[in-house]
Amino acid sequence: MSFVYPVDPRLSLVCGVDEVGRGPLVGDVVTAAVILDPAHRIENLTDSKKLSAKKREAVYAEIVAHAKAWAVGRASPAEIDELNILHATMLAMKRAVEALSLKPDYVLVDGNRVPDLYCPATAVVKGDLLVPEISAASIIAKVTRDREMDLLAEKYPQYGYDRHKGYPTAAHLEAIKKYGINELYRKSYGPVRSILTEMEKL
Repeated sequence: MSFVYPVDPRLSLVCGVDEVGRGPLVGDVVTAAVILDPAHRIENLTDSKKLSAKKREAVYAEIVAHAKAWAVGRASPAEIDELNILHATMLAMKRAVEALSLKPDYVLVDGNRVPDLYCPATAVVKGDLLVPEISAASIIAKVTRDREMDLLAEKYPQYGYDRHKGYPTAAHLEAIKKYGINELYRKSYGPVRSILTEMEKL
């Protein structure tokens, strides 16, 4: 399956946008916006989840070095709790696009929704597999968030963030029950809310 661009990426600045971190219980939802340089082909662009951590880091370095522009956006746990994860993700995507050093002519967003932007945009289901610009954005967002979770693991080693990246694994849920939550948790998420309710009953 191949993707047909709504504009010619050789003549227009086409930006890809993707997010990482909608499912975790802790930390920001992180988005990225990338405008690739058609004159510089980057190998191994695909959905970030299909690459090993080592390969993602290598491709990340290529994107950062050779993209025409790239930027990261985010929404905090407090914003996620206030807005819900969908609206917080749209906000983070908008922030990523607005942070670009170049203004894109067209934006392609992974998924089935687009944020409120100042330029035309189209949602592309499975865009991280079909559109190189979105693949690049998925890799930038994934590497950025994974690095942040590794740093949080140094600050809060008891939770194991470097292993599960904040997702609700059995080990993570047990750690929350044992150590409670810190300021980085999404209190509106069911597993966190349930554990907090249980702790309040004790």
